Amino acid sequence: MPRLKGHHRTFYKHRLPMRLAHWVSAVCLFILLLSGLQIFNAHPYLYWGSASDFNAPWLAIDARNTEQSGIEGQVRLYGHSLETTGVLGLSGGEGGNADQRAFPSWLTIPGGRWLSMGRSWHFFFAWLLVINASVFLIWAAFSGHLRQLVPTRADWLGFGESVKDHLRFKHPTGEAATRYNVLQKLAYLFVIFGLGSLIVTTGLCMSPRMDTVMSDFLTFYGGRQSARSIHFLAASGLVLFVVVHLFEVIVTGPLNNLRSMITGHYRYRTDTNHKEKHDD
Repeated sequence: MPRLKGHHRTFYKHRLPMRLAHWVSAVCLFILLLSGLQIFNAHPYLYWGSASDFNAPWLAIDARNTEQSGIEGQVRLYGHSLETTGVLGLSGGEGGNADQRAFPSWLTIPGGRWLSMGRSWHFFFAWLLVINASVFLIWAAFSGHLRQLVPTRADWLGFGESVKDHLRFKHPTGEAATRYNVLQKLAYLFVIFGLGSLIVTTGLCMSPRMDTVMSDFLTFYGGRQSARSIHFLAASGLVLFVVVHLFEVIVTGPLNNLRSMITGHYRYRTDTNHKEKHDD
């Protein structure tokens, strides 16, 4: 419970299961992203449908010879091309030599062109993430934490104002900062039950061994290549969420937020003009 400390209070915001799940997820997502990029490098093309149409990928990250400047890295999206030499498609390799690969070697795990090991890392941490998320959701459901993520009527009434405040980089302060706002609730629910579900099911659909078990999902997604495309897009959505999440952590007080996710205790300033009720 909150304890009075001069003009500040400390609030036990994140319980231990929440903190453990957060850090395990952070490590898993980091390794899954970089090992996933290594797997993608083996065939840096995405398609819609059940089979690879090598002549018409909707997304391609590769290197091509051009008459003007020779070989250059390119990202092609639905026929539109963008030169990305030095970043994507063609980047610096060992000894300063150009390396033709979708994503540079420094951005992949375990590095180099070790596809089989990249797949092993990816599958291991994928199952670790699934187990971690499952345990967390069971705890969240029984502890009441999950109910805190469900928007209330008051949340919906203040939705527009919350959007305006975030666009103006105006964030809740004081006791209000100890609770999830409506945008946080919606973001977390979308990531857990939306992107999370897509990541897991499309990942399973890409394995031929799962054809019998995942046949209905495979049909729903439109085939294995479509499942691979959706998997890539869902992973991109997770990356976007992490970027926004880290930005919000920084602008609302990185040290305080980091402390709360390590120790559980969040510190906030009280309004000295009115008396707040608290338990001893």
